[in-house]
Amino acid sequence: MNRSLLALALLIATPATAQVAPPLQQRVETVLAEAGPGVRYGLVVTDEAGREIVAINPDGRFIPASNTKMFTTAVAFHTMTGLDQPDVAGGTVVLLDGKDVVLEGAGDARLSSAADCKTDCLAVLADAVAKRTRRVRDVIGDDTLFPDQRWSQGMSWNNIPSRSGTGISALTLDDNELALTITPGEEGAEPKVEGYPYFTLDNRIMTVTNGKTDIGYDREPNGMVLRLTGTIKAGTVETVRVGIDDPANYAAWRFRKMLEERGVRVTGKVTVRRRATGPADDPANRGNPPVRAPRIAGLAQLTPPPLAEDLTHINKVSQNLHAELLLRRVGLVRGMGSTQDGLAEVRAMLALAGVPRTAYDFSDGSGMSTYNRVAPRGMTIFLRWIAAQPWGEAYRATLPIGGVDGTLGRRFKGTPLEGRIFAKTGTLNATNGLSGYMIGKSGKRLIFSAFANDVPEGVGATKWMDAALVLIAEAN
Repeated sequence: MNRSLLALALLIATPATAQVAPPLQQRVETVLAEAGPGVRYGLVVTDEAGREIVAINPDGRFIPASNTKMFTTAVAFHTMTGLDQPDVAGGTVVLLDGKDVVLEGAGDARLSSAADCKTDCLAVLADAVAKRTRRVRDVIGDDTLFPDQRWSQGMSWNNIPSRSGTGISALTLDDNELALTITPGEEGAEPKVEGYPYFTLDNRIMTVTNGKTDIGYDREPNGMVLRLTGTIKAGTVETVRVGIDDPANYAAWRFRKMLEERGVRVTGKVTVRRRATGPADDPANRGNPPVRAPRIAGLAQLTPPPLAEDLTHINKVSQNLHAELLLRRVGLVRGMGSTQDGLAEVRAMLALAGVPRTAYDFSDGSGMSTYNRVAPRGMTIFLRWIAAQPWGEAYRATLPIGGVDGTLGRRFKGTPLEGRIFAKTGTLNATNGLSGYMIGKSGKRLIFSAFANDVPEGVGATKWMDAALVLIAEAN
């Protein structure tokens, strides 16, 4: 029988209903394509041995958004010790310098002036001053532990007035955010705005009985006039949180108010001590490890909770400011606390992990910079390396859990991956990311990294990314 007749015979003998399922990667690509044209995807899924199960544009370079925090928290596990112990090194100090009172920052991200503060409270330091003296001259915010690098390269300027883009400082208070409570007035009238009077308010909000609440705000970088716009619906109360550009100044200003509330007379002004960026802050110009002057014993020093708790907070809720402060804390291990020092430690860690140098570039620790780039294959290599470290399980515990908590609390609910995916989210303009670990149907642990860049306005890529991951998990 010739080949043509044999093929025909086989075709006749095969039931018309028998179909071979397309390969898994093809099915995944079909799911992702449902988002429509324009979206650029990268996806790699491997088993624990590193065998690639799906690889779509694996070496493409993507803006990772808050997946950047995965590197920042991992390098803290890799380089720092005592993460599970009280953070003595990060405690804010208050001291008297002649007639002046100095509030010295140590890089702590959790210092609070809230009325209901229970730990790491600025009030404790104010009480210490009030017990020693009833009169001071200047209130000085000391920001010299880190060089004055309040924003990373590549962060969009429009984020600066928001809580997502607040300035970075060794002296940080209340997440460097100012909360304003907005209460409607009469129809057509401006609402009442309450909060610490740090900014000069230009209130252009209008109260409406019909319509919706839609409040906007803006401020020039380093400006002190905050413009509020939009509408607020009668019968509602809204809280907005705006970013602080000069955290050390804000902390010293707030400290002055707390001293005055305790009967301490402040005769001078609020000032800030800063440290300009210099050659020692560039790792390329650093020789021997720098020697920093020991901290001066003050009237009182706070002891924040263990830093490990903040690493979990960073990854679970994607806290930008805390991630940037952590990168600078890492930069103090062998450097002077600059952004460059912290990123040098990240690069050294990735070289040790065997991640190709072409698979990443970073300009910050939070992912707000649009200069950051990560390849999904490089990310999975990195995550496999983490899993093999003594701290690997502790690291995985910092990640959001699908359908359970953090930024994944509402995703994967009711799917086979609910409670079985442990991953960091990432969202920025036209960008989505999700990387981490998931448990397949067979019980095997899979490692994955998924990115969507160039997402058109009004198109949600996360729905299709999640569907693709569920499909892969069900097939493995």
